[in-house]
This record gives sequence, C-alpha cells and structure tokens, in this order.
Amino acid sequence: MKEMTLKYGCNPNQKPASVSMKEGELPFEVLNGRPGYINLMDAMNSWQLVKELKEATGLPAAASFKHVSPAGAAVAVPLTEVLEKIYFVEGIELTPMATAYIRARGADRMSSYGDFVALSDECDEQTAAFLAREVSDGVIAPSYSEKALEILKSKRKGSYLILQMDPSYEAPEMECREIYGVTFEQKRNNIKITREMFENIPTKNKNMTEDAIRDLTVALITLKYTQSNSVCYAAGGQAIGIGAGQQSRVHCTRLAGNKADNWYLRQAPQVLNLPFRDDIRRPDRDNTIDVYISDDYDDVLRDGTWENFFTEKPAPFTREERRAWLDTMTGISLGSDAFFPFGDNIERAHKSGVQYVAEAGGSIRDDNVIETCDRYDMCMAFIGIRLFHH
Repeated sequence: MKEMTLKYGCNPNQKPASVSMKEGELPFEVLNGRPGYINLMDAMNSWQLVKELKEATGLPAAASFKHVSPAGAAVAVPLTEVLEKIYFVEGIELTPMATAYIRARGADRMSSYGDFVALSDECDEQTAAFLAREVSDGVIAPSYSEKALEILKSKRKGSYLILQMDPSYEAPEMECREIYGVTFEQKRNNIKITREMFENIPTKNKNMTEDAIRDLTVALITLKYTQSNSVCYAAGGQAIGIGAGQQSRVHCTRLAGNKADNWYLRQAPQVLNLPFRDDIRRPDRDNTIDVYISDDYDDVLRDGTWENFFTEKPAPFTREERRAWLDTMTGISLGSDAFFPFGDNIERAHKSGVQYVAEAGGSIRDDNVIETCDRYDMCMAFIGIRLFHH
C-alpha cells in the first residue's frame, strides 16, 4: 500500500488526512485498529528510537511515547526487587522484551497514560499481557506471537491499534516536510551514537564506567527523538526523567530532574509501605503516589480523602524526609541534546545524584560547566554532536 487515509489530522477538524510514500510501499502494516495522524508520528519516531537502542546495546528495547516525545525508553536490564515492586511485577519472571517494556512504562507512569508503545523485537505473550492491562493507544513491533496478537486484538473493545513494522526498511537519505505551504528539506539525522563519543573527557574525573556508557547511550538516543530543547536522566538501562520542548535548557534540566526525583522517591520505604486498598485501580494508585510524594499531600490529609485510597491514614512524607532520601540517589547519568550554556544545569543535576554527563561541548562557558562538574567529582564527556529534533 502506497497511501493510507487517516481518521483525521492532529485535531478532528483537520480533514482529510493521509500518509503516503513517494516510492515503494508503506513500511508498516495495520493488523488491528484504525490509525490517526499523531499515532503514526509517534509510531515512526518511537520505532527509530528502539531500533537504534537495540543496535547500540544489543539488548531488546522499548519506548513509551506521548505527543511525539518519549515518556520513557529502556533496554532489557534485569529489575531489582524494589523496581519489581514499584512497577507492579513482583515475583514475576520476565522475558527480555517484557523487561524493556516494563522499564519504559515505569519511568514516568503519569505521562505514559494513554501512550503509544514501540518494541524492538517480537511482542511475546507476556509483553502483550502487560500491555493489555495499561491505558495505551497502540503499539508498533516487527512481529507478534500468535497469542500476543490474540491478547492485543481484544484490548479497547477490539479497537487497539497494532502496527507491524518492516525491520529491514531504511528511510531515504533526504527528508522533507511542508509547513504553511513551504517545503523544508534536510539530510536525515542518521548519525549513530557510539562508545567512541565518550572518550573526550575534559573533567578531572575520567572514570567513565561501562554502566555509565550504556545509560548515556540510552539517554542520547532517547534525546535524538525528543522534541528540543531536551535533556534525559538515565539509570539501570532506562530513562528516568525526560525534559522535552522547553525554550530554556535549565528548565529542561529541572523538569527532567523533578521526574527523576519522583522515580526515585517511589522507591522510598514510606512509599513502598503505603497501605493501599485492594480495589484501587493502577492509574489511581499512580496518581495518589505522585500526590503523596509532593507538598500537596498535607491538603489531601486535611480533606479526609485518604479513606478513598488507603486502609489506614499514612504518615506524611515530609519535605525533610524526601530530601534525605534523595540525598542517597547516586550513579545517575545525564544527557543533553546540545551544550550546557551555564553551570546551573550541573548544579541542578547534582541534586538528583548525577555522576556522569554527556553533552555536545562548544559553549563559550564550557570552562564554567567543567569547573562545576569538578566541584562534584562528576565525569563529563563532550560528544561533539548536537541532537536537536523538531
């Protein structure tokens, strides 16, 4: 098929809408559901992300996309017992593909609500079963097991969007788009993130570990498909905080840092031991945890609404307790899609346990950024490339 008619464009009033190929057939097949314009933009961007993660690391990869930027991305690194608990998969032996998906979905569960999912490898039965229990709009993968397809076709009353991607497809060297009647054309950003990019280390600390290289690779490939400006915090083979589309880079660093903090706060004993009622839906539990680890929770307690979620009234997680827990956060990696213009980004990153940094370099204030990294004994690589995505 060379052309496909869509439900509508970005908004319901934008009709007609379609996708097409100048040459050859569309590189994907619709196995179930009816795609929309944003669905396919998410699908094409997220597929590129997981394909590159798999190529760079050799591990199955997954991504959770919302509005053409990732909410989460990960490779199949085994989960700790604590992560199993906060991702709601305690005691379950996971397949590699399911592990990558669980990590990607668990990075920022609030933002992943109603997401579009990409899988680098075949969607197996277990991955499909986890997908089936989450609120999601669709999935793209190179193939599906027979049982996985059966599970997914029953999701959303049979309307769940299932796309099968041709893994051998390679896009043309040049890409173009039209904005307000004007055609833009550029060479596709097909640069690869390689370990050689992490060899230029201007900081005093030059101990770039293998785990850090893996996590920075995850961060940078994630940023390659994130609306700029953007930064990404990563740990354990997954993104843990993504700041996308901000006009100021330090705002990206703060936004992503706050998400990384939330990810880590969910692992605190105060959160792990919350006495939730058995009948609480997973999205409501996620939202309640986000409120519990924020300054707003005192208001919830005063309003008496705790009985809607808990079997008994939990003690507040105070600001001092939260800060004390965050001070134990270490070994975090931070990638940026361009250079950091000021040391304030590093100051904010330090508060979220960042020890490894990868950025383009080339700012007139590089010395200030290096000096700030040295103050906190961080190891920073200048990768020499920019990864803007629009």
